[in-house]
Amino acid sequence: MSTADDYLAFQKMQLGKGKLGSERILSRASVELMTTDQLTDAQKASAATFFNGNSGWGLGMSVALKRDNLWMTPGRFGWDGGYGTSAYADPENDLAGILLSQKLMDSPEAPKHYVDFWTSAYQAIEG
Repeated sequence: MSTADDYLAFQKMQLGKGKLGSERILSRASVELMTTDQLTDAQKASAATFFNGNSGWGLGMSVALKRDNLWMTPGRFGWDGGYGTSAYADPENDLAGILLSQKLMDSPEAPKHYVDFWTSAYQAIEG
């Protein structure tokens, strides 16, 4: 359990490669391990429902491997919780986002409010 502010600070620390502001929280190597796919192709194939052919698993979080929609930037990392949360950080776009809803996921497909949230976030990026 945590707060939205703490979760955002955690994401910013990960985007900072282990530093939050001027303070080092984790080593750069630890963050790299956390945010890099640690699974074999066979492991991903055995749980295809979870990985959809576009993601893997770091240390405690999902890691995007290829883009198949607007927000699935390779290198993006985070987690969709079954009770309606979605939190990801995207180093390529220097973006951290947190959605805290209370709508239970009832399918492996992303709920509409997840899709709307992330689509809106990525549409707002200038570039």
